[in-house]
Amino acid sequence: MSVTRRGVLPDTSAPGAAYDVTVVGAGVVGCAIARELARYPLRVALVEASGDIGEGSSKANTAILHTGFDAVPGTLEARLVREGGRLLAGYARETGIPVEPVGALLVAWGEEQLAALPRLADKAGRNGHHGTRPVSAAELYAREPHLGPGALGALDVPGESIICPWTTPLAYATQAVRSGVDLHLDCPVEKVRLGGPGGPGGRRGPAGAGGRSGSGGPDVPHRLVTRRGVLRTRFLVNACGLYADAFDALVGRYDFTVTPRRGQLVVFDKFARELVRHILLPVPGALGKGVLVAPTVYGNVMLGPTAEDLDDKTATGSTAEGLAALRAQGRRILPALLDEEVTAVYAGLRAATGAEDYEVAAHPGLRYVTVGGIRSTGLTASLALGRHTVELLADAGLELGPERPLAPVRMPNLGEAYLRPYRDAERIARDPEYGTVVCPCERVTRGEIRDALASTVPPASLDGLRRRTRARGGRCQGFSCGATVRALFEEGVR
Repeated sequence: MSVTRRGVLPDTSAPGAAYDVTVVGAGVVGCAIARELARYPLRVALVEASGDIGEGSSKANTAILHTGFDAVPGTLEARLVREGGRLLAGYARETGIPVEPVGALLVAWGEEQLAALPRLADKAGRNGHHGTRPVSAAELYAREPHLGPGALGALDVPGESIICPWTTPLAYATQAVRSGVDLHLDCPVEKVRLGGPGGPGGRRGPAGAGGRSGSGGPDVPHRLVTRRGVLRTRFLVNACGLYADAFDALVGRYDFTVTPRRGQLVVFDKFARELVRHILLPVPGALGKGVLVAPTVYGNVMLGPTAEDLDDKTATGSTAEGLAALRAQGRRILPALLDEEVTAVYAGLRAATGAEDYEVAAHPGLRYVTVGGIRSTGLTASLALGRHTVELLADAGLELGPERPLAPVRMPNLGEAYLRPYRDAERIARDPEYGTVVCPCERVTRGEIRDALASTVPPASLDGLRRRTRARGGRCQGFSCGATVRALFEEGVR
């Protein structure tokens, strides 16, 4: 097992040295696929263009563990969100990922929206979620007393939860690497030179992990040309998120186009947390679920996202217009929220394709699987997407071999509903570094930073350290602790 950044790639040119499977893209979905592949005696690589896992869409989403109540019934997304939500809830308990089952209220602000609630409840039932029920305006305001005036009722959606979106892909990647997966960071793929089954005449046939084709000859591996060398692999998985269509083009597939859909969000300080008890959802529109107000597992309150279709897949900046629109929506939903301090503003890009379902497809003749068009529900569906992708690879000819247990992992807790190190007297007694607070806003200790820097997949930047510990993520955004945290980071990576 290994994690490489900017180093020399392993030599996969020798006979039998090629990877069995390479997953390109180390967001939450790619990490989940690599973790699932690690169950089998395969040589697996996880390749990522940036310097850390979860650097793209995965780090900037609404952090909701969905029930899938409003997915399009009968779609792959509906099935995988339902299965994935169940799997991830169990995995979170096992590994320490913070989750809070706060439930959701789908609020109707007009007669047309109120009339839509029974249809949404019926849709939820067709998706296997039978717990929804209508809520009167009186009950709604009793449950959410700070809600703005004018709401006519709501649909109660129990089971919707909030989750840590940073710890989840990190847990997957950590478990994958500990179980034998090679993680190659800072390794953008520039070209793909397709191989194929060998044997007399080069006849195509299914290829297995042993490198044999249906014609009896050895497989000719695909060659991934990266900035740091060439990797050879028998099977290839595209989990490139916003760039899934561009990677498809490298292998000659033009099945869909990704349109980046920007979602701007505003994060309010922890003093706002008492204003909201549930995830407050709008009635969905054509561009998605609309602007919501939701608590976070870190103790903040989040407002957003916008939904802006763009041409630029790097346009993650916030705009004055977008933030003004969010403030207007927030003033209607939860007026007192606008009186609270803003901790952070950020924007994420979702991979919209114009389709009502994920763009997941296997191409057995190419020994290639595309896992594209994964929108904000990808966090919830990630473990189910991992299982589904491995099934597609097996159907395409990959011989999995006997299943084996994964290496155990236990992740550091970043959630306020659970015991944080600075409040754990027994832990501090064993190691006083957990009692030395470095980041006063988020109560991050020296021990937590030390652990992150020594972890299986350590941060390569201060932003990566923030996602692992919350250091520099509070109301002062590092004004108080920035110099100390930077010094610890630079000392730890030397």
